[in-house]
Amino acid sequence: MPIYHRLGNIPPKRHTQFRKSSESDAGLYYEEVFGTIGFDGMSSLLYHTWRPTQVKAIAEPYDVTPKIVVANNLTMRKLVGFEIQPADDYLESRIPLLVNRDVVIGLAAPVKGVMSYFYKNADCDELLFIHHGKGKLRTFFGNLPFESGDYIVIPRGVIYQIEFDTDDNRIFYLESHSPIYTPKRYRNHFGQLMEQAPYCERDYILPQNLETFDEKGDFLIKIKKQNFIHPVTYASHPFDVIGWDGYNYPWGISIHNFEPITGRIHQPPPVHQTFQTDGFVVCSFCPRMYDYHPLAIPAPYNHSNIDSDEVLYYVDGDFMSRNDIAQGHITLHPGGIPHGPHPGAYERSIGKKETHELAVMVDTFRPLMLTEAAMKLDDGRYYKSWLEE
Repeated sequence: MPIYHRLGNIPPKRHTQFRKSSESDAGLYYEEVFGTIGFDGMSSLLYHTWRPTQVKAIAEPYDVTPKIVVANNLTMRKLVGFEIQPADDYLESRIPLLVNRDVVIGLAAPVKGVMSYFYKNADCDELLFIHHGKGKLRTFFGNLPFESGDYIVIPRGVIYQIEFDTDDNRIFYLESHSPIYTPKRYRNHFGQLMEQAPYCERDYILPQNLETFDEKGDFLIKIKKQNFIHPVTYASHPFDVIGWDGYNYPWGISIHNFEPITGRIHQPPPVHQTFQTDGFVVCSFCPRMYDYHPLAIPAPYNHSNIDSDEVLYYVDGDFMSRNDIAQGHITLHPGGIPHGPHPGAYERSIGKKETHELAVMVDTFRPLMLTEAAMKLDDGRYYKSWLEE
């Protein structure tokens, strides 16, 4: 949950006249309530130069439904993520790999450049983890600068463009059918992050440098709705907002600002939680001191993950519980069978003082299905990697 934020010019009272000059007959700015969960969730009020409802044309939608090839999976898998090929177009670069009714998990490798169109996901909040790359997210809320290691939360309905300053860009992304929040147990009843939370509001990356484009013309917005992309042409620039305030807007946080929680013995994965939704949680495994009980075993114990599928995206460093893992690998440990440290990892962790691993974990509450693209990245051997030689 972000904090109250505002940019640009807004009237002193909401839902009242806000004119483009002090003259009584001057044109009005057009107010828009931007919120989710009806009128019960977080919202912001935006003030547009032009009506945000002016549609000039709607082209034929096209289907982007992920091609599922394994609907019932009980096989532990390793996907070699950096094998996906870069693409010039941002949307075409996004490759869905793991899917259920709550979330789409995928990878993208967009090439440097500016999007020639605008994009809106009308169904899902999006979470982008920037593995490699630097640039800015441009929206009608302002600009959000990002670099390697940043999470970017984009609420559903936000119209955006991404500009990269780099050519080698790698993104691990999620599309969530329920809102993406900070974990409830980190917040007090006012919504403020508490002292024991592993990050605080000072760590947030907030929109800045609001740009207002007072332009009429033909502006293509590609809108994703029910697994179709609808090309819609608007009559005015979508970034025509003169000011806004509220709680519902894109924001970010760096994985490097996550402060790990440690203890005398091994701490369970929830201490690494970074985000929550109704259908899954996201955790950050960051460099940290190991457990300090004199008989501690820093490597995790074997875990019978009956209630969830576990996905790990490996970012950097040596992941202490795994053998033969590299940057960009994705492991899937499906619910229903136990998983744990690879042979030798349990023993070699004893006596170690710290780890420099960096990874993103997604635990889903419903089973994940694998797409055709995922199976092309599957090494086919990972499920045997616990056999002792």
